[in-house]
Amino acid sequence: MMEQFFDMQTLIIIFASAVATYFTRVGGYVLMTRMKSIPPRVEAGLNAVPVAVLTTLVAPAFFEGGYEVKIALIFALIVGLRFPGLIMLASGWALVVAMRYFNIA
Repeated sequence: MMEQFFDMQTLIIIFASAVATYFTRVGGYVLMTRMKSIPPRVEAGLNAVPVAVLTTLVAPAFFEGGYEVKIALIFALIVGLRFPGLIMLASGWALVVAMRYFNIA
């Protein structure tokens, strides 16, 4: 019964990803607790993580989405320059929903 939903290769990939994620997080925690201070290069790398994650999430939507998605992302970027992240997220989401509802773009 399970074979019709998942093949073994997919389950192995999911399990391996979970294990790798767990050990990465635990390893990072152990490494950071053993350091007396954070070296400048490590701090720079940690500061770059949010930008890298945001780019990974936004870039595919921008390049593969329709015009309403592109307009909403640009609008959210402009709103994000002035307001907090939650307002930026809500305004971009509301704009794309409105544009789809009214068949704009």
